[in-house]
Amino acid sequence: MKDFWKFIFRKHLPLTSLCQMDFAVLGLGDSSYAKFNFVAKKLHRRLLQLGGTALLPVCLGDDQHELGPDAAVDPWLHDLWEKVLGLYPMPLDLGVIPPGVPLPPTFTLQFLPEVPRTCSEEPHVARTDPQSPPSELRPFLARMVTNQRVTDPSHFQDVRLIEFDISGSGISFAAGSVVLIQPQNAASHVQRFCQVLGLDPERCFTLQPQEPDVPCPRRLPQPCSVRHLVSQYLDITGVPRRSFFELLACLSPSELERDKLLELSSAPGQEALAEYCSRPRRTALEVLCDFPHTAAAVPPERLLDLFPPIRPRAFSIASSLLAHPSRLQILVAVVQYQTRLKEPRRGLCSSWLASLDPGQGDPCSLEGGGEGLGSGPPVSHMYHSQSWARALVLQASSCHLPPAKGPVQVPLWVRPGGLTFPETPDTPVIMVGPGTGVAPFRAAIQERVAQGQTGNFLFFGCRWRDRDFYWEAEWKELERRGCLTLITAFSREQEQKVYVQHRLRQLGSLVWELLHHRGACFYLAGNAKYMPAEVSEALTSVFQEAGGLSGPAAAAYLAGLQRTLRFQTETWA
Repeated sequence: MKDFWKFIFRKHLPLTSLCQMDFAVLGLGDSSYAKFNFVAKKLHRRLLQLGGTALLPVCLGDDQHELGPDAAVDPWLHDLWEKVLGLYPMPLDLGVIPPGVPLPPTFTLQFLPEVPRTCSEEPHVARTDPQSPPSELRPFLARMVTNQRVTDPSHFQDVRLIEFDISGSGISFAAGSVVLIQPQNAASHVQRFCQVLGLDPERCFTLQPQEPDVPCPRRLPQPCSVRHLVSQYLDITGVPRRSFFELLACLSPSELERDKLLELSSAPGQEALAEYCSRPRRTALEVLCDFPHTAAAVPPERLLDLFPPIRPRAFSIASSLLAHPSRLQILVAVVQYQTRLKEPRRGLCSSWLASLDPGQGDPCSLEGGGEGLGSGPPVSHMYHSQSWARALVLQASSCHLPPAKGPVQVPLWVRPGGLTFPETPDTPVIMVGPGTGVAPFRAAIQERVAQGQTGNFLFFGCRWRDRDFYWEAEWKELERRGCLTLITAFSREQEQKVYVQHRLRQLGSLVWELLHHRGACFYLAGNAKYMPAEVSEALTSVFQEAGGLSGPAAAAYLAGLQRTLRFQTETWA
């Protein structure tokens, strides 16, 4: 994709390069981000520029829409097929696959007659230099050192400061980097899933692709146990997409359940699907429990078509190796909220991490799993070997090993993030990090202080000084040493709520002085919903009031900061 993108935007390409090409662009995005569907829009314009003919206007699917991307995609696909079949009619010897007939499964699944005594410990991935840094296919098993709640017990949200020992990993990172963590499903969910589908978690199987050019999932060993597949690979607690219901309807032996599944997977049934699934955040496992006859009839080879793989979760690194050698720290807000469903909704990765107790050790058991949507006692992690292979492959024979205590280890790897900080020692930095958005700035401040760089200005916001003021003592000590200027906004400590954008306006003269006269860089991290737009609006106001710029000139000044990377953001939905 990168090669295509570079090629299509070469300046010397003739403007008639694509004059014989018809095209259509479908973008999938999230309108809570400032650059909503930026790539789709830019690609559509470029293809037109090169002489291509657009069959349809660009489609902009939006995850934030009440009905999801399908609200835009459904009508667009209907129009697209009409256009395509009008231009390129189907060959007479080919017919359209009728509704209700599924495509063949991607893989065949062959159960082994008995549990093998051993499975290969080598991961099924291409060989790489053993000195290469950890990656998704070869994560490093980092020992969890501490898992500490840093919000007051009376505070509504549980936020954890978690530290890992990365000695011997070869991992190196700078301020602004992110760590990716591969979570796993809760043992209670794995057990329930196997019960509903009638699966024996101890059985082992091998996978065989149906098509020659389709590889087996590289994160799965061969052979693999059902427990390993469900606990480590299948995302059974995510909110399912429409295609999930469509395939279930094809597999259902129950007329009553099939009719309901067909309704939920139809274009007219998207409001019903949103009401049943999307709004209350009902999980795939809960859906299966609501359709028991269908669930019991799901063939095992359809599991990898029904459920996507568990995605790794990214966290801003909240520490510097210069301040904490061989350590990596993250600040994790444990996701938990209530919908109209009885059971609270819980984030898979954050709840799993919060459940791990490094002081208790890690029982060597395949029952290990983090808290997903169900409640229960903390369950520890299953990984034990120091080799990266064990992050991907589990010996089937370990199903029968007696429990044994060991260190709690979490598979992780590091990649660059979206923030890069100036290397010149005399460049000031303004950092705006409300809530857990302060995490990357703690890493930056630690790094800059260790390098003797001053000119660190931090705008931090939270609800209460005594409940969720992260690293208060650390900031105060740095202030005392003259290494940091801290500006706080405690939104709930007065009748009128005060946020970081209000502090920026109040200190507009300082902000303008730093940006315009001292060449400072401005950084923003945190929730993408409202805060980034409000901070940008506050900056524009500062440029007008403190800098004397007109409205258009202030907007152009902000755009110039963004273009030259003196204004950088890292936000998340």
